[in-house]
Amino acid sequence: MSRYLNSAEAAARLGVSRQTLYAYVSRGLLRAAPGDRQRASRYLEAEVELLATQRARGRKPKEVAQATLNWGLPVLESAITLIEDGQLFYRGENALDLAASSSVEQVAAHLWQCDANRAFDARAPEAPEFLPALMASLRGQRAEQALLPLFTVASDDAATALWQQSSERCAQGSAALVRLLAACLLGSTPDSGALHEQCARAWGVDAAGADLIRMALVLCADHELNASSFTARCIASTGASLRAGVVGGLAALTGSRHGATTSRVEALWDELGADDVGVKLRARLERGDDLPGFGHHLYPRGDVRASALLARVVPQHPAWRELVAQGALLVGQRPTLDFALVAVRRHLDLPLGAAFGLFALGRSIGWIAHGLEQRASQSLIRPRAAYTGIRAKSS
Repeated sequence: MSRYLNSAEAAARLGVSRQTLYAYVSRGLLRAAPGDRQRASRYLEAEVELLATQRARGRKPKEVAQATLNWGLPVLESAITLIEDGQLFYRGENALDLAASSSVEQVAAHLWQCDANRAFDARAPEAPEFLPALMASLRGQRAEQALLPLFTVASDDAATALWQQSSERCAQGSAALVRLLAACLLGSTPDSGALHEQCARAWGVDAAGADLIRMALVLCADHELNASSFTARCIASTGASLRAGVVGGLAALTGSRHGATTSRVEALWDELGADDVGVKLRARLERGDDLPGFGHHLYPRGDVRASALLARVVPQHPAWRELVAQGALLVGQRPTLDFALVAVRRHLDLPLGAAFGLFALGRSIGWIAHGLEQRASQSLIRPRAAYTGIRAKSS
C-alpha cells in the first residue's frame, strides 16, 4: 500500500519550507494529492524520497543557476503574484474570482496598491501631435509589429515622469502608460474610459464581447517572473523609468516563445481548418512539429486562465471542442493562455494580432507592478555568468 506524507512531513524530509514545497509542486517536480481535510494536500512518500535523493547528490553552482532560471526555483522575492497548486493569485486574491467581475482598472490598482479612482481619473493622457500620422503609416500591420514602435514614441512625454513624484501622481502616471498603450493598440486617441470598453468600441463588439475582453485582460495582468516581467524588473532595478520597463516588456513579449506564441497558434488553427482535426494533428506530430498553445510548466493539470476563457467560448463552436479534445489527447496537455486568446479573437472576429494585443495590454499592468516593487527594493539585479569561452594563456 502506498504511503503518503502530509505537507509538514514532506517539507521536513526535503529540508525546505512549505512555501518551497509548494513551489516544487507548481513546477511539476512533485505531485500533490488531495488530503483528508479541505485545502490539505498529501505527497507520495516514494516521490518525496526520490526528489530528496536527487537534491542530496548536489550540483555545481552553474548547474543550479541554470536549472533555477529555466522553470526552476524562485530567484526573487515578490508579493505580487502566486502560482500554487494549479491556481493563480494576485496579491492574495484568486485571479479567476477577480476575472469574474472586477474591472481591469480595479485589478491594476490592486496590483499597484493604489486607489483605482485616483489612478484612473477622468483625465486622458496626452499624446504627441504626430502620433496619428505614425499610426496611419503602420495601419494594416499586426500588433506584433506595430505596438512596440508606436508605444515607444507615444509614451515619451511628460506624463510618464509622474511616477517619480508623489504616490498619487505615480499611480496616475502608471495609468497613463496603460491608456497610451491601449490607444496604440486600437489606433485611437488616448481615452479615459474603461479599457475593455475602449477595446469593444474600437473593435465593434457587443456588451457580451466587451465583458469577455475584460476577463481576458484581467487574466493577462500578471504571471509572476515570466520573461517579459523579469525584463521589466531588470530595467527598473537600474533606476530607469516605468516607461522603459514597459518598452522592455513589450520587446520580450514579441518573442516566439512568449507572447508571439499567439501567432504560432493562429497558424496552427489555419493549417487544421474545420475537418479531420485529429488526423491533421497526428500528421503534424509525426513529422516532428509541436502543438503550440498546449502545455504549461506551471500548470500540470491545465492552465486555469485558458480554462476560464475557453469555457466562455468553446461551447459555441463544436469544431473547437474537437480541437481542444484531440490536442489534449495526443500530447497529454491542456491549452494555454495563448491558445485561449486566439480563441477569443476568433470568436469575437477581432483583427489579426488582437490576441497578442490583448496579452500586451493586460500584461503591461504586471510590468508596472514589478517595476514599482523592484524600485522600492532599491536593489540592482546583477547575476553573474558562468564563463565557457576561450581563456587567454597565462604568460
